[in-house]
Amino acid sequence: MQSNAKDVTAYLKQVPEARRPALEQLRKLCRATLKGYQESMAYGMPCYSRNGVVEVAFASQVQHISLYILRKEVLDAHREHLKGIALGKGCIRYARPEKIDFVVVHQMLVATTTNNGPIC
Repeated sequence: MQSNAKDVTAYLKQVPEARRPALEQLRKLCRATLKGYQESMAYGMPCYSRNGVVEVAFASQVQHISLYILRKEVLDAHREHLKGIALGKGCIRYARPEKIDFVVVHQMLVATTTNNGPIC
């Protein structure tokens, strides 16, 4: 869902009720883990940037929840833990909110904070 929301709080109010708890948990993890990152709305979704570069984002799409881990090395290092989940170059697509393993998400966020490799 590409949104016109001005901030992440407004965005979360627009998402389907069944997905809201998972998206709120993603936001909570991002805010707690990505210290020094700027939370904003970009590309119609919540994004987390460091030094003006988006490194993490998430969105409620029509068929899934997308989590963007844009440091290529970070996502590649965690692919083994994401078996059975649809993956793209920098995108993880969760068909159902209960498929999100928040422990693995936290690990990827921590790894993102220490990684300066290429962005997807």
